[in-house]
Amino acid sequence: MVSEIELIYKTKVKSSQRPQITSSGCSYKLLLNSWDANKIEFYEQFKVLLLNQSNKVLGIYEVSSGGITGTVVDIRLVFSAALKANATGIIMVHNHPSGKTLPSEADRQITRKVREAGRLLDIVLLDHVIITTEGYYSFADDGAL
Repeated sequence: MVSEIELIYKTKVKSSQRPQITSSGCSYKLLLNSWDANKIEFYEQFKVLLLNQSNKVLGIYEVSSGGITGTVVDIRLVFSAALKANATGIIMVHNHPSGKTLPSEADRQITRKVREAGRLLDIVLLDHVIITTEGYYSFADDGAL
């Protein structure tokens, strides 16, 4: 006996109704509205926006939830979600409960790892956004991608 594996992506949103990401500010607003306001200043969460070729949002996938100062990001989970949704681009996002938006060295390392893995799979890392209730930091806007 061998287990059968089935890959399915189900959507309830028509293509014409999907939000389109045109800037880091646009992704920040979308993500801030979808974030649980009771958790954004409590502990770190890491999510991925999955995008099609037109930068329309296919979905938001929560990769991990962690502690006050960090969370573990398994890039295999990031790309399993991207592949399952047929995403051609991704935007990584996580919150900093401290309210500071500057990236840590760990943030920079995971950005490099995901960017390199994405190159092999033809899935573009478009941005990595760090959010707080009062603002955000964009790796793309800062030229750090």
